[in-house]
Amino acid sequence: MCKKIISTVLLILWMGVIFGFSAQPAADSSQLSGAVRETVVKIVEKVFPSLLDEADKEQTDGGLLTALIRKTAHFSCYLVLGILAMFTLLSYGVEKKRYLFALVFCILYAVSDEVHQVFVPGRAGRVTDVLIDTAGSAARIYIFIAFKNRFCYSAKE
Repeated sequence: MCKKIISTVLLILWMGVIFGFSAQPAADSSQLSGAVRETVVKIVEKVFPSLLDEADKEQTDGGLLTALIRKTAHFSCYLVLGILAMFTLLSYGVEKKRYLFALVFCILYAVSDEVHQVFVPGRAGRVTDVLIDTAGSAARIYIFIAFKNRFCYSAKE
């Protein structure tokens, strides 16, 4: 019973985190992405000094690096959502088609998230973001299956 409550609460909280990011107006979202971008540039400059040219370092909004950061955020948020969806389903004893249920749940949430963004100032719903979100969820589910097949089934043999 405790696992059910904890996994459900964590899933709902994470959905709230995603909702909160999506509810940010475009200016606030860009400012957050810009702060992450600056941190990434500083780290890359220290670790791989010749990787970024001056245009990459100076560009504050838009550009390939900013797009990569934003899309990685989508992928990562939905990777975590996939993890939490899987654990929640497992805590409720869902065995059959749990991978499919988790993926469909994540896809539906991604679609609702993009629809929500249509109503946020300066934001837009994008099909590409739904695809990236789906890829994040699917990646987590695939990792879960691969891990289970590799370590759980091989131990029985």
